[in-house]
Amino acid sequence: MTSGDLLADRRLEMARALMERGDVSAAIELLEQALERACEWAAGHFLLGEWRDGAGDRDGAVEAYSRALALDPQDRAGAILRLALIGAAAMPDAPPPAYVAGVFDDHAEDFDSALVERLGYTVPRALADLVAELAYDDGRFARVLDLGCGTGLAGERFRDRAAWLEGVDLSEGMVAVARRKGFYDALAVDEAHAFLAGVTACYDLIVAADVLVYLGDLAGLFQAARRALLPGGRFAFSVEQGQGDGFVLNRGHRYAHGENYVAAGLAAAGLTLVEMRHAVCRMEGGQPVEGLLVLAERSRADGAADISSPGLLAGVGAIRRNF
Repeated sequence: MTSGDLLADRRLEMARALMERGDVSAAIELLEQALERACEWAAGHFLLGEWRDGAGDRDGAVEAYSRALALDPQDRAGAILRLALIGAAAMPDAPPPAYVAGVFDDHAEDFDSALVERLGYTVPRALADLVAELAYDDGRFARVLDLGCGTGLAGERFRDRAAWLEGVDLSEGMVAVARRKGFYDALAVDEAHAFLAGVTACYDLIVAADVLVYLGDLAGLFQAARRALLPGGRFAFSVEQGQGDGFVLNRGHRYAHGENYVAAGLAAAGLTLVEMRHAVCRMEGGQPVEGLLVLAERSRADGAADISSPGLLAGVGAIRRNF
């Protein structure tokens, strides 16, 4: 994190040292001095917002976060999320794409060890078990999409069950790691909605492990998933569990969804709920993060499969139904 101004950077280093010693007011004052020299430093204004917020200065935090957002309209730091959390902006339906891509690009190389080893992340395995438990016939699929594939943790679990395994993720860094693992027949860097908008009735299974937590309003995603599934195709995904009939944004910039909200959204999109069960997704701050594992299905009678989209079947051969 650098401002491009050596003196401003030096003041930030001193401010961090003061913050570590617990001298919050002096740290904030020194950071403010740094920003007087580097007034166009979006990341510095965001940090100032964090420190002011932590000190109970809501108005000061709003000012700093708003400045950060004005300087970086792509919002790579997620200032709009912080403004929403302190009641100074409406809760967005989804985080800024540049923020999500940046977060995962920054952590791509150590993502697996951080998530699995340190946080006890279990969602890919649990979703694979759920799909296998409730599968038809031998539980294999002709064409599987790993939506928000990340580094390939879910792809590894589904590789042996898929004749063709495709992954898509917003983060170039994550996709690069997934490509090195060699689990996928095809990989793409794209946003989930945009990718699904380009396909019609292509997959007999879509998996989204720990992806929908970065979306608030799931209506559009559910509709796009239904269109991308073959009749009888299934959609397996996880969410963090919220309360009531809606969704909320948590301090970790992840959304939690209520059971009723998920069930109603699937029904509205024309997907049949096959199973919804409670699970611990991972640990956070030493506490379990409660979630929901969900399996839904596009009706077998829901129109004829359209597999005419150009390029989608290249190298795959004839689509075969396995359940």
